[in-house]
Amino acid sequence: MKELKVLSVCGMGFGTSLMLFMTIQDIGKKYDIKITGEACDLGSYKGKPCDLIVASSEIAQQIKSDDIPVLGISNLLDKNDIEEKIKQYFN
Repeated sequence: MKELKVLSVCGMGFGTSLMLFMTIQDIGKKYDIKITGEACDLGSYKGKPCDLIVASSEIAQQIKSDDIPVLGISNLLDKNDIEEKIKQYFN
């Protein structure tokens, strides 16, 4: 089973990022991908090792990373949209 370490980021690091992380874990199961990582706030993402950073589109614009892809999600409640955008990172 392939593993992908994901960092989900929101403004405070509680509700939105945790909900997004759990959604990504569910999608990963569908593709036989083990999703590890954590949910955190915008001030804490720097320096945390991961393969992918995922956040709302607004938060994603504030994240600066030269070597880690940052994926912005416009509708955090649309699981199909999240799946379409994240599955490209499962390969």
